[in-house]
Amino acid sequence: MGKRVIASYCSSFLKVEMLHIYRQIKALRGVTTFVVTKELQNAEHFPFANIEIIPKRRTNLLVHGWLKFVEQRPPIVYRGEYQTLDSLLKRQGADLMHIYFGHTGVHLLPFIEQWDKPCVVSFHGADVADKAEIKDYHGKLRRLFVAVPLVLARSQSLADRLMRFGCPPEKLRINRTGVPLDEFPFADRDLPSDGQWKIVQACRLIPKKGVATSLRAFAIFKRDHPKAEFFLAGKGPLQPELEMLAAGLGIFKDVHFMGFLSQSELLKLYASSHLLLHPSETLPNQDQEGVPNSVLEAMATGLPVVATRHGGIPEAVEDGRNGFLLNEEDHVGLANAMEQITRSPDLMREMGLRARSTIVNRFAQDAQIDQLESFYEEAISMNGAAEPERSKRTAELNAPFAERVPVE
Repeated sequence: MGKRVIASYCSSFLKVEMLHIYRQIKALRGVTTFVVTKELQNAEHFPFANIEIIPKRRTNLLVHGWLKFVEQRPPIVYRGEYQTLDSLLKRQGADLMHIYFGHTGVHLLPFIEQWDKPCVVSFHGADVADKAEIKDYHGKLRRLFVAVPLVLARSQSLADRLMRFGCPPEKLRINRTGVPLDEFPFADRDLPSDGQWKIVQACRLIPKKGVATSLRAFAIFKRDHPKAEFFLAGKGPLQPELEMLAAGLGIFKDVHFMGFLSQSELLKLYASSHLLLHPSETLPNQDQEGVPNSVLEAMATGLPVVATRHGGIPEAVEDGRNGFLLNEEDHVGLANAMEQITRSPDLMREMGLRARSTIVNRFAQDAQIDQLESFYEEAISMNGAAEPERSKRTAELNAPFAERVPVE
């Protein structure tokens, strides 16, 4: 038997902050994969040999209106995506489709419920939050859980939330972000003799990342370390507001907004820094992190982390061993933890070694890819065993559906 063929479906391939998804798809080696997307982005950063782009189809206006307003069919049908997706998956000989993000799985539900091959859906954080723009999002998630053999979560905390939303625990599998260890080597660090501490945070500048809390903590830390500097790697809509906050705190000249950095630039920043901050916060809609990629990458280089007890962060950062964990929005506690680490060269070195060890033992990319490929095989096997009952169920639920999809 040849290699299984896996379709990796991403609505956009690929936003700049989704490097971890690109790494995962590129690292698959026990299967053959191709990308399915509706929009190609940043192709120069994320080159991939086999990409299928779902084009926007011209639909007869009368048929389009009938399907949308009279039959109230979902967008995937009246926009023509259903037929195109079915055709390209057959042409590529796909055995399984891996759908990235839960809300994309909801969009594809009509197809998932009809396709004769299995799908798995991976959840990453924001897709477990309340989504007011999607009608009955949680109800549709429950339908999604029925339609797929396996559900992948990036952290145990996300898996726990998915169970609360109705996902059967026997369908859940943990698929952690894998860190390519050879690309993030350990870096020896010494306490700066001149007091020029370099503190770093790498993230999108959005509310969930807690950057305002980092700035307030850094302002306290600066009182005793006047030469300290804070480097913010990333872009986002909060940048003007954060710049104003830094100015108001009197630290603007020592806070460097660096924008998005290439991997080589980010690696140099990690290697030359002494601490990583990542005080993530839960938003009112319950949007939470899985395990932030920057936390894992920084830990791989031996950088101690000061973060919050939030989402999947405690699954990587062990309080007092490879970093410190504080309550959300506790900038005073954050500053005290920074002070405790920087006061002791032995503690900083020990935490850095343990941080590297954590990534090697629990987040190494090769091991995570092996596990993901085993999940693909498991899902394919489960689909084959369940096919008669599945076909009967989908036929009862959607009997008129396939015949009514217009073919041009």
